[in-house]
Amino acid sequence: MYDPHPAAVGPGDLPAELRPLLERIAEQVHDTWAAGRMAEGWHYAPEHSAALRTHPCLRPYAELSDREKEYDRRTAAQTIRCLLDMGFEIRPAGGRQKEARDRVASDQAL
Repeated sequence: MYDPHPAAVGPGDLPAELRPLLERIAEQVHDTWAAGRMAEGWHYAPEHSAALRTHPCLRPYAELSDREKEYDRRTAAQTIRCLLDMGFEIRPAGGRQKEARDRVASDQAL
């Protein structure tokens, strides 16, 4: 029987310089979840219904309550902690960071 034991990591357990990254990853986690649900035919409604395929969290991350955002933040914190524990370094790429953002934005516009 599967018995998961993830490390208990929360946003406060990460270095302060990674907290803005945590929020951005949490937003991406939410967007990925929402896109998957929508691809399966789910849509927004104030009440969750598996039968009707409706969910109150199928809206932009910024519109979620802090309580709703906590699930995504925990997932993001676990992901960052896993990368750090594996020996990866997470740091801004300097000027390359803006170039990469601009490239992604232009790719998405196509």
